[in-house]
Amino acid sequence: MSDELRARIFAELERLPLIDPHTHINPHAAASTTLADILGYHYYTELAHSAGLPREQIEEPDLPPKEKVARLIPKLADLDNTIQVSWLVEMCREFFGFTGERITEDNWESVYDAAENKMAETDWEQQVLEQSGLEQVFLTNDFDDPLDGFNTDVYIPCLRTDDLVFALQKPEVRERLNRATDMELGDAASLVLQIGRLFQHFKSRGARACAISLPPTFSPERIETSTADPVLSKLSSGDSLSADEATCLSRYVFWTLAEMCVEYRLPFDLMIGVNRGVYPAGVHQGQDLFDSRVSLIQYKQLFNAFPQVMFPISVLAQTSNQELVSYSWIFPNVVTNAHWWYSNIPTYIELDTRARLEAVPRTKQIGYYSDMYKLEFALPKFRMYRRVLSSVLAGDFVMGRGWSEEQAIDLGKQVLRGNVERIFAAQ
Repeated sequence: MSDELRARIFAELERLPLIDPHTHINPHAAASTTLADILGYHYYTELAHSAGLPREQIEEPDLPPKEKVARLIPKLADLDNTIQVSWLVEMCREFFGFTGERITEDNWESVYDAAENKMAETDWEQQVLEQSGLEQVFLTNDFDDPLDGFNTDVYIPCLRTDDLVFALQKPEVRERLNRATDMELGDAASLVLQIGRLFQHFKSRGARACAISLPPTFSPERIETSTADPVLSKLSSGDSLSADEATCLSRYVFWTLAEMCVEYRLPFDLMIGVNRGVYPAGVHQGQDLFDSRVSLIQYKQLFNAFPQVMFPISVLAQTSNQELVSYSWIFPNVVTNAHWWYSNIPTYIELDTRARLEAVPRTKQIGYYSDMYKLEFALPKFRMYRRVLSSVLAGDFVMGRGWSEEQAIDLGKQVLRGNVERIFAAQ
């Protein structure tokens, strides 16, 4: 493959302003304040723990930021082969003037101080947005988020619904729902009204999607109101639900969310296959893994029942990606969505991207999202993806199929941004 060809395509894609369609950004504190905010990202803490750093040293209460970094830095020598550490080095070069090859025990304090000084600048958040080429950042907001105090033209609300579907049995979750909707949960009819009020609130503040993370055991199914009512009455009376009743409630809430997506014309982001708490001794957010027992066949009833709803789907495993490709090949309302979590390394991104570009309509692919918690991660993460995408476009399309560079670049821009604008368009 011509390195010059790949570089030209990459340069064109680098110039494209971005919309990041899935993050965990707190819009009230979007950028980092110290290097600890960056190294505290779960990728680094879980890798350091995996390489032998005790969890108690990473998560000691009231640990000062500089001391936390000091404890993590020695483990970078064991991790410098990973793509995650390459993100760190690239961030430090681009944002803080670092010129070395590695961040080590000998040089980290100067990097820490340079980062702290830069992050203290009053316009640091805006600098990061501009340098990263970010125009909009999608959020994952709790269902009871008031959505006040931030610019919803830049930080786009998204209704995250995990607690509604899987934790409504908890009194504190029901209390949050009651407060957020100014209603009391009683029967199925009241629950539907409450969920409708949540959608109305989010849509009025510019929300572009509803989203949920789903375990491998979950199968959506339509539950009749007559079946849900006794379960909700039991719940409202303070009684505990059986496992079957809890499943019934989850399915009823989930199906109601899909119905609201029709009414409010929102895509429903599904992140499928994460098995929570596999490693209970792990660090925070370093306890969950994917489970290959999941299959999209569990969602066939949903996809068939709601042809009006677009379902951007994220999966964690290579075999699941092949299945996702086939579903997006067939179902008009199923969209391949980025490279989630354990699939977010160049080797898997390349394999998944090749399969999607070869088999799925070009209008039905969302190339990438950062999944970031702090703004600084957008630059290295999207750049990683653009490097892979440029290589695939150059090798498979220009050199492999005889496409012009302009055709390949146009496809890259559509996957990177055009489809995001269209699928998540304000309606």
